[in-house]
Amino acid sequence: MADGASTVPVIRTRSLGKVYSAGTEAEVVALRGVDLTIERGGFVAIMGPSGSGKSTLMNLLGCLDRPTSGSYECDGVDVATLDAEALAQLRREKIGFVFQGFHLLPRMDATDNVAMPLGYARIPHHERRTRALAALASVGLAERADHRPNELSGGQQQRVAIARALVNHPPILLADEPTGALDSKSGEEVLALFKRLRDDGHTVILITHDAHVAAHADRTYVMHDGALVAATAATPEPQP
Repeated sequence: MADGASTVPVIRTRSLGKVYSAGTEAEVVALRGVDLTIERGGFVAIMGPSGSGKSTLMNLLGCLDRPTSGSYECDGVDVATLDAEALAQLRREKIGFVFQGFHLLPRMDATDNVAMPLGYARIPHHERRTRALAALASVGLAERADHRPNELSGGQQQRVAIARALVNHPPILLADEPTGALDSKSGEEVLALFKRLRDDGHTVILITHDAHVAAHADRTYVMHDGALVAATAATPEPQP
């Protein structure tokens, strides 16, 4: 029998709102009344232009900021009940982040870059290299394990960053414009990797302004002026 916890949505928000500079005359309503449910193992895109609220929503989903109103349950946990230490632990264990800029340390090789989060998680040193190498293999970069960032292409650097996001085995992968710094071929390879990760059971949430990128997801949510205004499911690809 399946574990009952597996039926709990990995992301659930109710009336989620965020106001900056609350209590002043210069209030900015960045997010308003967002209701969002994402099931485990989905590949979802959140799309919108600059200023639409998608980055604010990503920060809240990634537990990098707290909402002004509403509620957010991450993998069944109400984040409002957590203190700063518990929130950091949830973020470390449940969420992997991938950004447009790869944020790799130039003096470290790929293995050491991928292993970095394991230090924060207090994983014994002898386990870190083994797990980092396994994560690199999972993104097709086992043969580049000892290469530094300047010895890798942009697409390879982003795959190293994805391996780093995966090394703690988080159920959720949050990717903010992950193809924005890549050429079209490398971008397509990264999006294909996200699909494989979805097939392996990860929940992938892609933040983008690009409709072509969003079309790779199974479902796309569109944001405008801080609100979710539309949701569309992907059109199944024709069978040969």
